[in-house]
Amino acid sequence: MYFTDRGIEELDDRRGEEQVSIGWLAERLRDFVDEHPDAESTIDGLASWLARLDDDEDAGMLAAGPDDGGPAASGPAVGGP
Repeated sequence: MYFTDRGIEELDDRRGEEQVSIGWLAERLRDFVDEHPDAESTIDGLASWLARLDDDEDAGMLAAGPDDGGPAASGPAVGGP
């Protein structure tokens, strides 16, 4: 586990069984950016990546690893009511 994975592991441990809507997640991301404006670019990139996970034209980027310039591919499933 990378040092930066600690927050992801905490999220999974504490709330991994919950299902949330994409709208709820978007509001939490907006709240985070309001409190941490220096993270706006990173959060915007994450939101765009999540929004495009199923796009065919981005499929090559999803399969690319960090050395290939793309994120490692296995995205979380986010369910909602």
